[in-house]
Amino acid sequence: MLVALSILGIFIGFLSGFFAIGGGTMLVPALLMLGYDIKYAIGISVTQMVFSSLYGSYLNYKKGTLNLKNSISVGIGGFFGAANSGYIVSHLSSHTLTLIFLSFVFLAIYKFFKSPHVSDEKEINNNLLLFVIGYLVGTMSISVGIGGALLITPILVGFLHFPLKKALSSALFFVIFSSVSGFASLAYNGFVHYREGFLVGIFSLVGVYFGIKLSHKTEYKRHKKLLLIFYVVIMLLILKKLFL
Repeated sequence: MLVALSILGIFIGFLSGFFAIGGGTMLVPALLMLGYDIKYAIGISVTQMVFSSLYGSYLNYKKGTLNLKNSISVGIGGFFGAANSGYIVSHLSSHTLTLIFLSFVFLAIYKFFKSPHVSDEKEINNNLLLFVIGYLVGTMSISVGIGGALLITPILVGFLHFPLKKALSSALFFVIFSSVSGFASLAYNGFVHYREGFLVGIFSLVGVYFGIKLSHKTEYKRHKKLLLIFYVVIMLLILKKLFL
């Protein structure tokens, strides 16, 4: 089991770096297939997110694609929103959490598909609006084991007209705040397996490095197409788990 978790960590780390996600969109279903209950799978997933988002954001900052001013506003909102996750996980059934998870993925696919490749609109950089978006996304996303980047990216691109690379970097930075806050909340409520979480998190750093490196070399349209394919795969995996 530990070997499988280590390999899973590297794979999830690569996806986290390339698609600028926390990794829970793939890690939670994988852990469910390994036999973990969804609530403990969420705890392991959030632990991994802390590792991957911190390292990935550092790499993006060095590459010059991370705008700290905008990202901090949405990140702080995510931090306070994610603090509610332990309460939500404690009071909702695993089936309900899975339905919420599926709804998040569906919304992400729809919004990202509708957004243009290149927007002529001016970026919306209202810090209060970014905080509110971060709060709402943080509240629900951590509760279903995702960092929130899966929704932050299409929101920033589709509604606020951010360039894709900038949106992806901001989304991964957002995961730092939501995952740290969510980790504290879930740990307090007893939903974190520390050994498994730290193992997956440490090995994910290897994947993050190569994922970020490839991400910055990938052309915009191709990157967006790959993101859409990724979202569809997530949707199919969750549908299979939910109905079969």
